[in-house]
Amino acid sequence: MSLDTHTLDQLFLQARSHNGWRDEPVSDAQLQQLYDLVRMGPTSANCSPARFVFVRSAAGKEKLKPCLSSGNLEKTMSAPVTVIVAYDKAFYEHLPALFPHADARSWFTSSPAFAEQTALRNSSMQAAYLILAARAMGLDSGAMSGFDAGKLDAAFFADSTWTSNLLINLGHGNPDKLFARLPRLAFDDACQLA
Repeated sequence: MSLDTHTLDQLFLQARSHNGWRDEPVSDAQLQQLYDLVRMGPTSANCSPARFVFVRSAAGKEKLKPCLSSGNLEKTMSAPVTVIVAYDKAFYEHLPALFPHADARSWFTSSPAFAEQTALRNSSMQAAYLILAARAMGLDSGAMSGFDAGKLDAAFFADSTWTSNLLINLGHGNPDKLFARLPRLAFDDACQLA
């Protein structure tokens, strides 16, 4: 069954990446609901490597601030929530519970490069699920890669197996701060039929 036009507009066709935010909070219950939707998205071997830090306190924002590029500073400091989408480099330790059909843990313990590639790829998919889940819940988002990953990892993930992938601002977007919609590649420019 296809989704209705209104839903497709909300998720894709009219949805926008936001740069400005209204002064409306995002509650703990909303963040829990958001994660409950995100965690249901598929990942390879159900590996679920993404880890999320919901930065919203003044102290958390101050900790994040020196890690941001200048172009992302204002919009991130004013966002109700900034999600650090990270991945756990040791995600495979959870595979006996998440993928009990096989010894999936052993697929990754012998190759750190394969484990890293898997974690990056799948946590990126989970970040996209987060954006779509937020839109489905009536929240707006703005994904960013303009930050110093080394500084961020030192500030938030020292002595852990987590490492940063990208940032996503969340809240209720201010439509007055939207840029004009940018063009997208046409099917023939981005796709091939084989």
